[in-house]
Amino acid sequence: MNGLLLLALSMVALAAAYVIYGRYLEKTWGIDPKAKTPAVANEDGVDFVPSSKWEVFAHQFSSIAGAGPVTGPVMALMFGWVPTVLWIIVGGIFFGAVQDFGALYASVKSNGKSMGGIIEEYIGKTGKKLFFLFCWLFTLLVIAAFADMVAGTFNGFSAVDGSKLQPNAAAASISMLYIVVAIAFGFFLKKRHVSGKVQAMLGIGLIVLMLIGGIAFPIYFSKTTWLYVVFVYIFFASVTPMWLLKQPRDYLTTFLFVGMIVAAVVGVLFYNPTISLPAFTGFTSETGSYMFPTLFITIACGAVSGFHSLVSSETSSKQIKNEKDMLQVGYGSMLLESLLAILVVVVVGSLTQLVSDGVLTDQLASLVTAEGATPFTKFSVGVTAFVSKLGLPQEWGICIMTMFVSALALTSLDAVARIGRLSFQELFEVENSQEASGLNKILTNKYFATLITLFFGYLLSLGGYNNIWPLFGSANQLLAAMVLISLSVFLKVTGRKGFMLYIPMCTMLVVTLSSLGLSVYNIVNAWMTTGTFDFLTSGLQLIFAILLIALGVLVAFFDFRKLFKTKKV
Repeated sequence: MNGLLLLALSMVALAAAYVIYGRYLEKTWGIDPKAKTPAVANEDGVDFVPSSKWEVFAHQFSSIAGAGPVTGPVMALMFGWVPTVLWIIVGGIFFGAVQDFGALYASVKSNGKSMGGIIEEYIGKTGKKLFFLFCWLFTLLVIAAFADMVAGTFNGFSAVDGSKLQPNAAAASISMLYIVVAIAFGFFLKKRHVSGKVQAMLGIGLIVLMLIGGIAFPIYFSKTTWLYVVFVYIFFASVTPMWLLKQPRDYLTTFLFVGMIVAAVVGVLFYNPTISLPAFTGFTSETGSYMFPTLFITIACGAVSGFHSLVSSETSSKQIKNEKDMLQVGYGSMLLESLLAILVVVVVGSLTQLVSDGVLTDQLASLVTAEGATPFTKFSVGVTAFVSKLGLPQEWGICIMTMFVSALALTSLDAVARIGRLSFQELFEVENSQEASGLNKILTNKYFATLITLFFGYLLSLGGYNNIWPLFGSANQLLAAMVLISLSVFLKVTGRKGFMLYIPMCTMLVVTLSSLGLSVYNIVNAWMTTGTFDFLTSGLQLIFAILLIALGVLVAFFDFRKLFKTKKV
């Protein structure tokens, strides 16, 4: 299959979906451009911060476009590129973008409440508590998977001979510079009000300087050391004000994302690659995985992701300055992520051709063929090979691209750490703060909530992302199912049409419960077969799988009961 043709067809489909289906949803649900949004009504300079639609779009896209649109499609290619692409397009348009936009819309219309708060108002307190517990457990899986991938990508030493890996070390150096510069940029924007053009020019200039500095001064740490550094970073990202670190970092990172997508598109245009992987390998992969439900939970963020709804309702809704910005932020950012997932399929699907054509240097070829090569590495190598046709040295290109894709995971990490902290706090919050006990005050303290969240996330990360990803995917899509059901209740209670959510929510519920059931079976079967059981890997995963199934069924029960019993207002 010609990669350029596939990319062009996908772009047309996604653009048409935004113009036709996105605006249909906006018109059906209704917006009020003159309404005072929660960001304006509750402005506090910390969480509620009225921002331009491009700033919120930057935050939303950079937060949701984590490791998912790179990792998921690459792993799903074991079933062939045709089913992978079909689910990305169909899922992105009718499942993921609808959920993201719906969660943002419901939160803005509910005074900036998170999904848990919305569930409490329209479904009940028990549903809220169960939902927040599920969300907190889910964030631990995200933290574990993404932290392990970032640390592995930053690892400055080869696992084979201990030699230095300059591209990884340079990417790590650039990423650390990004954090420091983002804080300084945040302070600057807080003190000085500059125009959007000046802000953009300054941001691009800083990015160029950071890229040069990072490549010139790489940081060589082991994977273990980087894992510690990543957790220290996300601790501070979780507790600092949005304007100080998260918002400026998201703004700067968006330029990287756009640059990465542009570089990949331009590379595809010039190289005109052919996807050399099989179109369809069968309903069972070489590893014994079944296409149903594996395909639908492996491709998470590129098609539909429950995590996105947390970003929409926990942070983005508190920054929307005008309701008319919600379509671009909620629906548009998801479609852009689906486009990124298609790009990943085109690039990684062409690697075999790149190797056989001798396009890659020996160093890059060894990175792709090395055992344990991450999806990040494969995508970075592919794009680097494409753009090298324009004269960019491959040694520089791989450093820059590795940093680009690592930024995807880092932005999701700092977002999910904050969401995990908020979920833990809201789980133990009481209505009257004066009635809170001493223990309750400790549990709702943001520093304690962050520490306990990161502690369990670290324990899970020790199992490696390969072991965590299937469980993460199942939990992620189950969260999406619960959110879609809850949004259906919200729409019905508030007198809005919600029939477009029924097929997505039922589909995801069946897929995810099937997948989690298989996870439990596989863990127990491996235990019985081998007679060995590692608590830090298999044990924690088994506990999490059982808890997620139980919580998912309970939340779905409360949601469906309310949906069937309630009447329109």
